[in-house]
Amino acid sequence: MPDIPAAFEDVPEQLPVVSSATQLGGGLISVRADKVRFPDNQIAERTVVTHPGAVAVLAVDDDDRVLMIRQYRHPVGRLLWEIPAGLRDVDGEPLHKTAERELLEEAGYAAREWHTLIDYFSSPGYSTERLRVFLARDLTPAADPGFVREHEEASIEVSWLPLDEAVRAALAGKLHNGVTILGVLAGYAARSDGFAALRPADAPES
Repeated sequence: MPDIPAAFEDVPEQLPVVSSATQLGGGLISVRADKVRFPDNQIAERTVVTHPGAVAVLAVDDDDRVLMIRQYRHPVGRLLWEIPAGLRDVDGEPLHKTAERELLEEAGYAAREWHTLIDYFSSPGYSTERLRVFLARDLTPAADPGFVREHEEASIEVSWLPLDEAVRAALAGKLHNGVTILGVLAGYAARSDGFAALRPADAPES
């Protein structure tokens, strides 16, 4: 895989924050208002939603099918087809271990082969939420996942969709979950060289 030009690599940068005020705290997220000084010396207020981040799993079987789950998403009022995903809600847990747990809990599968597929910020204009999508292969169903599903997860439906068809479904506007669309398209692109360019599962986040 050729090197990526340094000019096209994202780099850390932090502009001066003149003041910061929490508007909503507690629970999964918090909301704050930051007053930021920009390079032209102007100060502008930016709303920041802090989020613990998440992981997701593109699980692909030996027949090139993607493991999909469908569950109810109340904020958008839809049943969505998605790839397994979950919050980074266990302090100190390696991300690939979180992904293993979510694949087991949501779909009842384990995988012997793991790679990092892609990293991204879901909405960097206002949120700190960061996601890592893993590629999981060499899948086996778990005899006893060892958990009890509740709420939305209690009615999860598990199905399989060929990767090529998943791409077509995304491009046709049939899929709406962001991490699912991104994971499917990234998996389709990575397959072109047999997934050889992917990073290991424990690759550091930059």
